[in-house]
Order: sequence, then C-alpha cells, then structure tokens
Amino acid sequence: ELRHRASPWQRNLGYPLAMLGLLALTGTSVLIVCFHVLELLLDDAAMPRGIQDASLGQVSFSIFGSFGAALQVILILYLMVSSVVGFYSSPLFTRLLPARQDTPLTKIIGNCVSLLVLSSALPVFSRTLGITRFDLLGDFGRFNWLGNFYIVFLYNMGFAALTTLCLVKRVSWAVQAELIRAFGE
Repeated sequence: ELRHRASPWQRNLGYPLAMLGLLALTGTSVLIVCFHVLELLLDDAAMPRGIQDASLGQVSFSIFGSFGAALQVILILYLMVSSVVGFYSSPLFTRLLPARQDTPLTKIIGNCVSLLVLSSALPVFSRTLGITRFDLLGDFGRFNWLGNFYIVFLYNMGFAALTTLCLVKRVSWAVQAELIRAFGE
C-alpha cells in the first residue's frame, strides 16, 4: 500500500538509491571485516584489545584520516540501525514492537531494556569486527575473550559469511522475482 501511494520520483529514484546505499554500506562493512580477518591472520596487533598510550587527537584511528573516520561513524550508525531492525523483525521479538498509542508500560520497559542492551553491545561489536579501534571511553578492550584469537576470528568469519549469504540471497531473490515479473511467468 505504501508503494502505491509513493510518488513516481520516490519509486523510480528514491527506492533504488536507498537500495544502492544499503548495498554499498553492507558491502563496505563485509570488505572491512574481510581485511580485518587477514590482519588477524598476519599480525597479533589486530586483536581488539585496549589501546595503550594513544592520545585522543594526536593519533588517527583510521588509515584514511578524516574520510576513514567519517566512514567508520557511518558504518557504526548503519550497524546500529540494522541491528535494531533485525532485532524487531526476528519472530521472537515482533510482539515487543510498540504500537502507536496502544503500548503498555511493561512493553515500553522491555523496549528500553532491549535498546539499552543493543546500544551497550555496539562498541564491543564494532571493535571485534575491526570496524573501529576507538575505545569510546569505556575501555572495552579489557574483556578477556577479546584476547582469544579463535573467538575473534570465528566471530569475524561468521559475520562476513552470514552477511554475504543474506546479501546474495536478497539480491538474487529480488533479481529473480523481477525477471519472472518481466517475462510474465
């Protein structure tokens, strides 16, 4: 129903640009994680431990300077939004989704707790994936399991594999559906 009410500009330009943006962000995050996996295999310094003696403003946290820092911020925001969307679209938590002017207090509290847990896990998530090396004033690198190579390596490989699988599955299904619709089968 929303697609039918959308303007032709929105349908023909807005939706494809948004889809290309999402594909680019997903592809960039998978690419960064793949490079981090290679770094993990070649260098022990790539482990997501705490940063020692790195003064804020004196050391760049990105190889590409300001552009890389901006890309890290955009990717972290994208991961935050996609984790919230993924959380609320999972079958277990769809009932927790708030309804406009019809949300009981227990459901509001459940949403607040869920969002707090997701936002607290985001810095550790982005550090483990190698998207950023910044510690966000929390010194999240002191977790013991972040020093375990196998856990970090499997976490990165799992993220890269599952994200690539979902991306290929979604894109190929969309292309297949459009081809079927175009040829009228």
